[in-house]
Amino acid sequence: MALSISAVVLLAIVVFLLVRNGGLKGGHAAACILLGFYLASSSIAPTISHLTVSLANVIGGIKF
Repeated sequence: MALSISAVVLLAIVVFLLVRNGGLKGGHAAACILLGFYLASSSIAPTISHLTVSLANVIGGIKF
């Protein structure tokens, strides 16, 4: 659960910065948000979730 909350906060910050400084328009950001909602309710959602958790585990396992 902590992973999804942090990912949401991180992605919200990225979208905010892109809208503000990167030339991303509000309509484009809204389209991306709607796509996320539709992907979350689709049959591919468990695969995306598994991929995200696996990627977080790989990044978390990197030792500096």
